[in-house]
Amino acid sequence: MTTGPADPADLARPPHHAPPPVARLTIAPHTDTVRRIDGVWWPHSADLLAELPELLTALPFDWPRITHATVNGAAWPALPAHILVAGHVVRLRRTTGRAGQDTVCLVSPGNGRWDLMIIPPGTPEPEAVRIMAEMARSGESTPA
Repeated sequence: MTTGPADPADLARPPHHAPPPVARLTIAPHTDTVRRIDGVWWPHSADLLAELPELLTALPFDWPRITHATVNGAAWPALPAHILVAGHVVRLRRTTGRAGQDTVCLVSPGNGRWDLMIIPPGTPEPEAVRIMAEMARSGESTPA
């Protein structure tokens, strides 16, 4: 079977781009228990400037606007002092002196703070899924 010449209208259309990846996030079940870790996040890369807007968009609707994010861990490259996410400024900070799991601390002044354990982007999928499922089931995380 032969095809005719390309339709000029098809050549003028911009290429179709895949949608951005969906945030991989699990929030601990709501209870009256105070936790050190409120959920787990498995970013697609170590590029916080690309990953953070996706994370903040995926947060539950009842969480207030996040204005500060602090990542704990040397895996994140240098960060600017702030970025614009969905029309509002989010201040950024990175700490490397704290021992323990890599985390991101999300803050909304006057509303609270939420700490998410970060599953390293290169973690094999079965391990990451197990950690996220444990958080969803028990509200507890196990390190990657």
